[in-house]
Amino acid sequence: MRILVVHNFYQDPGGEDEVFRLEKAMLSETEEVFELTFSNKKGWAGWIQFLLYPYNFIAMRRIKAAIKQFKPDLVHIHNLHYAIGPAGIKAVKKFKIPLVMTLHNFRLICPSATLFNNGNVFLDSVKSDFPWKAVKLGLFSNSIIKTFWLAFANWAHKKMGTYNLVDQYIVLTDFARKIYLSSTLNISEQKFSLKPNFIFKLDFPNKPKQDYFLYVGRLSEEKGIRIALNAALKGDFKLSIAGDGPLKNELLSAAAQNKNIVLLGALSKNEVLSQMSSCSALVFPSICFEGMPMSIIEAFACATPVIASNLGAMQTMITDGENGLFFNPGDVDSLLGNIAKFSSLTQQSKLQMGANAKLAYESSYTEKENKNILMQIYSKAMQ
Repeated sequence: MRILVVHNFYQDPGGEDEVFRLEKAMLSETEEVFELTFSNKKGWAGWIQFLLYPYNFIAMRRIKAAIKQFKPDLVHIHNLHYAIGPAGIKAVKKFKIPLVMTLHNFRLICPSATLFNNGNVFLDSVKSDFPWKAVKLGLFSNSIIKTFWLAFANWAHKKMGTYNLVDQYIVLTDFARKIYLSSTLNISEQKFSLKPNFIFKLDFPNKPKQDYFLYVGRLSEEKGIRIALNAALKGDFKLSIAGDGPLKNELLSAAAQNKNIVLLGALSKNEVLSQMSSCSALVFPSICFEGMPMSIIEAFACATPVIASNLGAMQTMITDGENGLFFNPGDVDSLLGNIAKFSSLTQQSKLQMGANAKLAYESSYTEKENKNILMQIYSKAMQ
């Protein structure tokens, strides 16, 4: 099968980028895969891209040219925001080619993309025909103007029926499917297919576990890093933090005053996996609706349990008491209680929880399982 994979890179690397690369590599083993990539720019170039978001004729021209050159049997879009825009869907369907699109977040529903605002879950946009409240709050880039423009583009394409042109949408969890089905997008239930993310099997052995907990991710409010930080400041456990983001200076200041907090900075993939393998457990304190966190899959692959907020995608990935523990979202004391609970387990119980995590990876998040599901979705789109 000849497959054209289309993706736009954010200015800061994200989980969507990793999924795009992994799926392309996986498909290339047996299929003819071509890629067309875009990237969000800074400065005036970025402003032009954003202004063109509702109908980016430049991006459309590139998509049409790629289709004419590669003559794909199917097109798979990952991220449209914002250097491509929704009109990219129209460019593909002009050739009457089957189209699959992965929904990595909730941007088609809400400009926030994460259904998050000011420390809380924000669901007002789900049932709104036009997300006026999100606009008034400036949920995209803290800008009313930018949020309106993004909301307008999505609303206009919803009214034009652009999103109904997609043959199959891939959602990462059943939780996300239910959110989309309950929204005002009015897309048929038959167009949603469930496929989780995956990672390739690791090529290095698991390490002996050491006495520290690990956070991996963007250092920003919605990821709940302050919850983990405050728990470490209040409790008596070692926390290593890997990542970068707007709260970096706050974390550096805390680490300078508390020997139990170690800021590792931005790590390479191998460095992250090495930390995953040796830590006692991964702490995943997100307070927003995640798509499907790659760090949880990576932890499972490393036989590492996950202590996570009981919210959204995490509820579909983690079984409390088996491959991890849940704490109340945003609740420092609840997180502290579960870290204490995990720490009090016998070594055998911790190892068993890690073994269960590895089993979860092998049963749901491997390349083989993922490819079978993806090819079935492609077949469905081509019917």
